[in-house]
Amino acid sequence: MPGQQRDATAFMTPGCESHSEASRPKPLLGPKETLNIGCWNVRTMFEPSKAAQIAREMEQHNICILGISEARWTGSGRITLNRGQTVLYSGRGDNQHQDGVAHMLNKEASKALLEWNPVSSRILTARFDSRFVKLSIIQCYAPTNEAEEETKDTFYEQLQSVVDKVPKHDLLLVMGDVNAKVGCNNQGRESFMGRFGKGEMNENGELFADFCGLNNLVIGGTILPHKNIQKNTWVSPDRRTNQIDHVTINKRWRSSLLRHQSVQGSRYG
Repeated sequence: MPGQQRDATAFMTPGCESHSEASRPKPLLGPKETLNIGCWNVRTMFEPSKAAQIAREMEQHNICILGISEARWTGSGRITLNRGQTVLYSGRGDNQHQDGVAHMLNKEASKALLEWNPVSSRILTARFDSRFVKLSIIQCYAPTNEAEEETKDTFYEQLQSVVDKVPKHDLLLVMGDVNAKVGCNNQGRESFMGRFGKGEMNENGELFADFCGLNNLVIGGTILPHKNIQKNTWVSPDRRTNQIDHVTINKRWRSSLLRHQSVQGSRYG
């Protein structure tokens, strides 16, 4: 039986085609407001009714912006669902239904959208208007721990290039299925990682931690205490649970992250 995925949700307060919004955006987030943002590896949206299922889960958990990994849609574009959510997606250009990332936005987030960029089938960016500071979100789907080193290096080089282009004063979130176990040992990494992760760090975890340290990104799932069931984001075929999906926030805005936990969603497969 295929593995099962949960979404990691953050509760917070404040070279590719580029898409800018023509209409005047409506600010999404103020200094005393709370915003629910999540990420979820859905394993596919290339099946009838899958997008609608995801939209219902998004509504149930009152999520404003949902980052999606393994959407498996090809090409890139923007669509509006019958339920009113907007989907920005970035997939492969060779008509193969693999990989793929997306942002699913509720109506408020859609109105606040300033621009978005389908970088690749593994990286998608979106920038939103908010009061006092803009919000930039990078949704990722990283190669697995068993992938070739060259594949991993290419992904992180591209991701670094994208982060370098984010305006320095933005509130930045880098999130998604990064296929990385960061563990609970934060020795030498105290400035951007806490002790509340799960398990032991693997090779992908080291790559991801090094990337976060270089870019002053705090790994949200490690800095706030939760029960293990609220940390698990992946149930493997042998029923082992792991924490491989992450939401990170730039260190300047660390205190804006109020809660970070896994939320039970629909099961695919």
